Amino acid sequence: MNEFHRIRRLPPYVFEQVNRLKAKARAAGADIVDLGMGNPDLAAPKHVIDKLVETAGKPRTDRYSASKGIPGLRRAQANYYARRFGVKLNPDTQVVATLGSKEGFANMAQAITAPGDVVLVPNPSYPIHAFGFLMAGGVIRSTPAEPTPQFFVALERAIVHSIPKPIAVVVCYPSNPTAAVASLDFYKDLVQFAKKHEIFVLSDLAYSEVYFEGEPPPSVLQAPGAFDVTVEFTSMSKTFSMAGWRIGFAVGNERLLAALARVKSYLDYGAYTPIQVAAAAALNGPTECIDEMRATYKRRRDAMVESFAQAGWEIPAPTASMFAWVPVPEKFRPLGSLEFSKLLIEKADVAVAPGVGFGEHGDDFVRLALVENEQRIRQAARGVRRFFDSADQILHNVVPLKKGA
Repeated sequence: MNEFHRIRRLPPYVFEQVNRLKAKARAAGADIVDLGMGNPDLAAPKHVIDKLVETAGKPRTDRYSASKGIPGLRRAQANYYARRFGVKLNPDTQVVATLGSKEGFANMAQAITAPGDVVLVPNPSYPIHAFGFLMAGGVIRSTPAEPTPQFFVALERAIVHSIPKPIAVVVCYPSNPTAAVASLDFYKDLVQFAKKHEIFVLSDLAYSEVYFEGEPPPSVLQAPGAFDVTVEFTSMSKTFSMAGWRIGFAVGNERLLAALARVKSYLDYGAYTPIQVAAAAALNGPTECIDEMRATYKRRRDAMVESFAQAGWEIPAPTASMFAWVPVPEKFRPLGSLEFSKLLIEKADVAVAPGVGFGEHGDDFVRLALVENEQRIRQAARGVRRFFDSADQILHNVVPLKKGA
């Protein structure tokens, strides 16, 4: 039988190759330091867990929940935007709770994409930004990932040369995977561009609270006129270490959110009500847990930059997100990021995410996640040092692989 249409549109999942190799090494007894997946290892805040326990098991909370989110949770998200960004949201029409920001993006793609619609997506970028639209029948045109003037040059070119004209542009700052941060001035220019060309802006702000220096990352909804064209996605996963709870939000333009809510109403009944109640408690509760999360990731970032530099691998220090976007060392670059990542598992007992998994323009990089403690990060650096010390011999034994071959 022929492969299903939507499956044919998806390339092989690059990260699965690394995961298989990692699992094989662990089965053989290797102690792999896993810096690959952005899976927080910190505990969810105690007051949030207490609220979950308090609410679970009651007959009314074990019933079907609300697909777009219970009212208290949507009000809590609206209050968070008012405190954090100075942005006023109507919780009834401008906030939808999603089963995580990843699922929210995929549902939005289903809601607004017709077969053949063009969507502008950064390359490299988090995979769902592109593949959510591909699975919905759309067509992807790549844009630069960095928030520079070249971004708008590429957008202008895409508007002129894409047939049909693009329906939306995706942005993600702080960026996964590059850790780049956008300014409010960038967002103001983006909103003006989108309104001028009558396209939507879909913003992924999952890492809004994971920042280390300077001003907190802004929201695109702070830009004048943003509500006319924009929906922004946020997540509880990183801010409150609630990745497995699957709670996120889409906020902004009422028309887009109404489409999202209607699609969701056919697909899910919303997250388990006690989880939504606990998520509201997180948003309404004390912020010391967020400060502690931020301080923990900063210590890990600093340990990674210092120890990997001593090992001979310079790590550009991210100013935000829980990732470092790191160039593949020059002598390994001809192998490509996937083969280099495999060698790191085999020779250094370290797992990373190959940059090519985020788009072909990421193939000279790997992504390192700050999901191990400082001791384990330094252990990873020692493994990298041993690997680099024997690199010439290893490369002599490895058949050179040309990218694209």
